[in-house]
Amino acid sequence: MLDFDIAVIGAGIVGTSTALWARMRGHRVLLADPAPPGSGTSSGNACTLATYACLPVNDPSVLTGLPKLMVSRDSPLAVSYIHALRNPRWMLSFLANCRAARSRAIAGHLADLLSHADAGLNPLIAEAGAGDLVVARGQLSVWSTDEGAQGAEPGLALRQQLGIPFTELSPEQAREMEPGLRLPIERAVHFPAARHIRDPEELVRRMHARFLQLGGTWRQSTVTRTRAQDSGVEITLDDSTFTAGHAVLAAGAFSRRIKGAGAERLPLGTERGYHLLYAGEAARVTRPVGWGEGGFYAVPMARGLRLAGTVEIAALDAPENAGRLGYIARKGAEMLGPLPAPDSHWLGFRPTMPDALPVIGPSPASERIIHAFGHQHLGLTLGGISGRIVTDLAEGRQPNLDITPFRPDRSFAPL
Repeated sequence: MLDFDIAVIGAGIVGTSTALWARMRGHRVLLADPAPPGSGTSSGNACTLATYACLPVNDPSVLTGLPKLMVSRDSPLAVSYIHALRNPRWMLSFLANCRAARSRAIAGHLADLLSHADAGLNPLIAEAGAGDLVVARGQLSVWSTDEGAQGAEPGLALRQQLGIPFTELSPEQAREMEPGLRLPIERAVHFPAARHIRDPEELVRRMHARFLQLGGTWRQSTVTRTRAQDSGVEITLDDSTFTAGHAVLAAGAFSRRIKGAGAERLPLGTERGYHLLYAGEAARVTRPVGWGEGGFYAVPMARGLRLAGTVEIAALDAPENAGRLGYIARKGAEMLGPLPAPDSHWLGFRPTMPDALPVIGPSPASERIIHAFGHQHLGLTLGGISGRIVTDLAEGRQPNLDITPFRPDRSFAPL
């Protein structure tokens, strides 16, 4: 007899959502991670349920602006030359997905998945008694230059075509909405359906606590290997071995390190993200505010003001880049006026495929192993729906949306 129906590898927002969904449906579930639930990348994000965020990093402007972006000290994008040279296939695939037609197709796939995001997460928030962590004030995006305002037009037009609601605001309306902004405002857009979480790590902890209350099994241990068999999957941890009907690989940027799960050959990369936390400054804004040219968010949360974002393409084990933290500090002062020294800083690892789409579906290694990683900037937003989809797949049910664009065996470098 199998020890569990479903074993979930990884206790970030995606893995914990999967475990809770599966346990709510009555399955015997094992959840394993060497770190406490929600303490990894899920803890340091921009706190935003960004159901509007369908525009991929793979934007056509990257093709024309990459040289400038890579050398500018004030760029929201940083690329490690050594990492790029060591991973030419990933970089070339990433750039191939920046072509206009491909970028639009990616946006469409993300918009479709994002339209189901709240239906996947809301039941988990209710089940975990975490409604007090959710703030529904929308999200404000601003552009501070005429060039940036004009450059935002294609993306906003595409969002409109894809049915994502937003309201154009005058600079005066934006300042009335967020009087703490100090930067010039040339264009502003409010996304009313967006929400934010006052403490993402606490959300995952409560979901995990509810999972345990419902009888789920937790092991704070490293999964080193999976081995698919005809009747199930053998899961090897540091100190023990279990069997399950299905295994779910939801270890984020570390998913390739799990041997035998089929992720070893996938082009999983890392977009490293940073944040600064100012404990006494949460009142600077009242909702997530994204600065287009700056490439980061200012978010009020339970712990203070969090400035989070930018993209650094570098190795998973590369040292912390002090230049990224300095960039956020400088730009934060431009955005909000003088700030005190931050109380803490953070580096996290966004799991990213070269086409900016998550990997959701049966592993190439075995249909008994299901992949659920690669959510890049959207793990918090898409964790709930990913968990529901994965549970459907483990039950042999067809999800109520097309997940073909996210299949693990897709082409990541389209011609």
